[in-house]
Formats: sequence, C-alpha cells, structure tokens
Amino acid sequence: QVQLVESGGGLVQPGGSLRLSCAASGTIFSNYAMAWYRQAPGKQRELVAHITSGGATNYADSVKGRFTISRDSARNTEYLQMNSLKPEDTAVYYCNAGKYYSSGYVPSHYWGQGTQVTVSS
Repeated sequence: QVQLVESGGGLVQPGGSLRLSCAASGTIFSNYAMAWYRQAPGKQRELVAHITSGGATNYADSVKGRFTISRDSARNTEYLQMNSLKPEDTAVYYCNAGKYYSSGYVPSHYWGQGTQVTVSS
C-alpha cells in the first residue's frame, strides 16, 4: 500500500512562489513515476507535471517555464517549485504515483489528500 502526503500549499500573491512536497511511504519510491495534478472549482483534475524514475520531466503548457518538478529518492519525496504564480493557478494540488509509458503518464489509484494553493492579492 502506497501512502502519499502533500504539504506546502497556502495563500500567495500573484507573482509569488510556493514549493509543494509529497512524501511517499509504503513502497519502493524508485519504482514509480510521479506526478502533480490540480483541480480548480468546477473543473476537471488536470495533469500539471510528471517526472519519471530516471528524472525525465514533462509539463502542461500552462505552467512551462514557471513550475519545476523534482524528486529526491533518498527522502522518498517529490517536489513542485511554483514561481510567477497566477490567479488561474488556484486549485487543490494532488500528487500521484504512477507509471510512464511511451504514450505518456498513466496515473494509479494512489493519490495524496491534496493541498490548497490560492493565488490572490
């Protein structure tokens, strides 16, 4: 059983930064690709970024150049550094442990509880 716990959300002004963390336990961290998703009120959950076990990354167009995903296998933790935040980044952010195939990232049923990010002046 995989447990994922997110932290680091909060209220930030437009143009500000936040770093989200997702601590994984109950599994061999390196066996999984990892991802961040977000869900804004009234919208579907969307993939923000993913990182393979080898460190290759991919981003949604809406966050390219502003967000950076990373992972620390020694700490079984993935991160999402978010810079130049915009009001439209406001959402609940979730981490997921899944698999990466040539067709792209495939999420598993292992989700964290979510952390709220609010970008507002």
